[in-house]
Amino acid sequence: MEETLDLFYLILEDRTSGFGYTLQTDSSDSELELSAVRHQPEGLDQLQAQTKFTKKELQSLYRGFKNECPTGLVDEETFKLIYSQFFPQGDATTYAHFLFNAFDADGNGAIHFEDFVVGLSILLRGTVHEKLKWAFNLYDINKDGYITKEEMLAIMKSIYDMMGRHTYPILREEAPLEHVERFFQKMDRNQDGVVTIEEFLETCQKDENIMSSMQLFENVI
Repeated sequence: MEETLDLFYLILEDRTSGFGYTLQTDSSDSELELSAVRHQPEGLDQLQAQTKFTKKELQSLYRGFKNECPTGLVDEETFKLIYSQFFPQGDATTYAHFLFNAFDADGNGAIHFEDFVVGLSILLRGTVHEKLKWAFNLYDINKDGYITKEEMLAIMKSIYDMMGRHTYPILREEAPLEHVERFFQKMDRNQDGVVTIEEFLETCQKDENIMSSMQLFENVI
């Protein structure tokens, strides 16, 4: 399990910085720039209340978001194209699909700036509980409140495909399934074949390796 979450957080830390979201504030900006976009984000004060970013940080994030997505919206195909740029050695399509669904909080098929910045706030500055809930939501592909072996295997295979066949050490073909078996051995406390949010949170918070991996984001912004 720790290998799974370690890899998850390493990927997100590296690729979040790759999207151009190093925060550089500009004191001359007093509000979000809303011209020339079809989707206008919520007010700056409201977004500040919903996240753990300052106004200047939100302004910087919005400039980066608008630069990548001038319409103010990101559909899944655009998200896949952007994300795949960072993994030329592999196929990031499936993992990007899962990640897109995790950011698309309302499930409407598009990531608004609000969706992105709220998710980013959790990953970068959320509590341990908030970060773990976000990770659980990523793994719970059908959003029924349980992680099954099939869902976890799909996630692990997508990571395997994304990292490519030329990683070091070389990822063995059976590695995804082995990760899943270790995950369920540790997480599935009552051995009913699924992992609940309660089992997930309890196990993760008792695991020093997982907790260490979650500190990766603290100094990104």
